[in-house]
Amino acid sequence: MLVATWIVNLILLYLLAGLIVASFYVWRGVGLVDPAARGTSPGFRLLIIPGCAALWPVVLMQWIRAEPLPPEDEGPA
Repeated sequence: MLVATWIVNLILLYLLAGLIVASFYVWRGVGLVDPAARGTSPGFRLLIIPGCAALWPVVLMQWIRAEPLPPEDEGPA
């Protein structure tokens, strides 16, 4: 019974970490990792939350490795 409790708690901890990372990623990071996702609708961002939460270690590593994109509004200097 103790082992089952630990397994359930670890799964819940993984899901909680996934929801936290996914929330911040969808809010700020998705446009950095994928330029095509810049300026997407809130509906699209809501759709990708479950996948980002499930794969949060991969998403976090991509976000960390992403290079900042130049702003869209500025033209060539």
